[in-house]
Amino acid sequence: TNGVGCEGACSFWSLSYFLLVLCHAHVLVSGVYSRSRGYLAALMAFVTRQLLRSMSSVSDSATAAAKKIIIKQVIVIGGGLMGSGIAQVAAATGHTVTLVDQTEEILNKSRKGIEDSLKRTAKKMFADKPEAGSQFIEKTLKNITVNTDPASVVHSADLVVEAIVENLDVKNELFNRLDKFAPEHTIFASNTSSLPITQIANSTSRQDRFGGLHFFNPVPVMKLVEVVKTPMTSQKTFDSLIDFSKALGKTAVVCQDTPGFVVNRLLVPYMLEAVRLYERGHASKEDIDIGMKLGAGYPMGPFELLDYVGLDTCKFIIDGWHKGEPGNPLFAPSPLVDKLVEENKLGKKTGEGFYKYK
Repeated sequence: TNGVGCEGACSFWSLSYFLLVLCHAHVLVSGVYSRSRGYLAALMAFVTRQLLRSMSSVSDSATAAAKKIIIKQVIVIGGGLMGSGIAQVAAATGHTVTLVDQTEEILNKSRKGIEDSLKRTAKKMFADKPEAGSQFIEKTLKNITVNTDPASVVHSADLVVEAIVENLDVKNELFNRLDKFAPEHTIFASNTSSLPITQIANSTSRQDRFGGLHFFNPVPVMKLVEVVKTPMTSQKTFDSLIDFSKALGKTAVVCQDTPGFVVNRLLVPYMLEAVRLYERGHASKEDIDIGMKLGAGYPMGPFELLDYVGLDTCKFIIDGWHKGEPGNPLFAPSPLVDKLVEENKLGKKTGEGFYKYK
C-alpha cells in the first residue's frame, strides 16, 4: 500500500482501539458489565466493519494503481510500411519512439516515408493553419529516433511492438534475445496478422506481459486495432494495451488467440471462396467483384482486394492455417493462387495478379 493509505489505516486502528478500551473501562466501573455485553459487542462489530472497509479501500486503490501502466517509451521493430506507420501514430500522439531496423539505409527510407505521410496528414488537419501543420510535423519527428540494435535501446522501453517478416522462427529469435535485455515491466507485442501470439510469447519468460497488437495498413488512416489476448496475458498487460490503442486514437476490438483473429479470419476465407467460385467456372472474376461491390456495398471486390493485399501474403496465411488445421475446408489452399505466386504474379506490387496493372 502507499504511505497515505497505510497511515490512514493505522490511525483508524489506533482510534478504534482507544474507543474499545474506553468503553470497556466505562462498563466495568458502572458494574453493569453483564448487561452491557450487547452494547460492547455491537460497538466492536461496528469498529471491525469500519476497519475492514478502510483496509479494503486502501487495498483497492493499490490494486488499481498496479493495473495501470502508462506507456510512454515505445520501441518499434521493423521499418517497413506497418512499422513506420505504428511509429508515426505513436510519435504523433506524444509517445517517445525508437524505430529499429537492420540498416541505416532502411531507416532513412522509413523516416522519409514518415515525413511524407505527416505532410499529407498535416495538409488535411491544418488546411487553414500551415504554421500549425509545420509545428505538428516537426514535433512528431522529434519524438522519433532510429537505431539498428534493438538490444541497446530496449532497456528504456515500456512497450516493444514487433512488425517484421511473418516468420515464426525469426520472431521467436528476436523476442528471445530482447527478453534478456528488457526491464521487467516492459510489455512485448506482435503485429502479426496470422501467426499464433501464444507461440511467439513462449519464446520469452514474460508470457503474462505479451499480447497481440494487430494494426491495419495504412496505419495512420485505418482506425482499427485488434488487441489479442492469450490465455497467459495478464489483465494488467491487456488493460495497458487497450489504453495504448485508445491513446493512439484507434478503436480497439478484443480477440482471443485464434487464427486470423477477427478481420483476417473472416476476410481471407471470403477471398479464397471467391477464387474457388471462379475456379469452378460458376462466375467470372469481374462479375464476382461487381457483385460484391454493388450487392454487398464493399469498396473492393475480392479479386481486387487479393491483388491489393498481395497473392503471396494470402498464400502464406492460408498455408499456415492449413498446416495447423488441415481438416478445415475454409483453410484449403487454392491451386490457382499457388500457380500465380509461382509465376511471380503477386498483384499490384508486381504489375500483375488476377488483373494487369500498368
